Amino acid sequence: MKFLVTVVLALLLLTLESVVVQRAGLVLSRIDVTVVLLSFLALRASLLEGACSAFAVGYLLDLMSGQPTGLFTFLGVFTFLAGRLVDSLLDVRGPVAFVLFTMGADVGHGLLSAFFSWLTVKDGSATAVLPGLPLQVALTGLAALALYPLLRRLEARQERTQMGGGLL
Repeated sequence: MKFLVTVVLALLLLTLESVVVQRAGLVLSRIDVTVVLLSFLALRASLLEGACSAFAVGYLLDLMSGQPTGLFTFLGVFTFLAGRLVDSLLDVRGPVAFVLFTMGADVGHGLLSAFFSWLTVKDGSATAVLPGLPLQVALTGLAALALYPLLRRLEARQERTQMGGGLL
């Protein structure tokens, strides 16, 4: 059930992100809502469920971004696995820690995306996103702060239904 909810939420958030980025006139930057979802999955989902969800979220971002196929699919799973590793080293609780965790994941995701795009694109446009990375990280942090209560509520609802308390 978490997989389906994650995929639907990713599709909805990616659509909303594309509209907001276009209306705001952001050329070099974006709001990376997929990293917010991947960070939450790294903290809360099991390994198999999270990896499958991360693959699906990355694939949706691949479809909507126009970047080389497979780039964000790979980076989605990699970000999830790296987030699980960091979670085993740090204690991430509360919205502020989640925002900082997500911003760190977005820095890594953005740098790896620029690096792999630089390897595959010959016209040099891959490094053009680097000047917009600080704004992207800040906007992703704001999105993480806004989405954290929703993600926690969805998680609590799923736990209740798994325990048989769906009628409460």
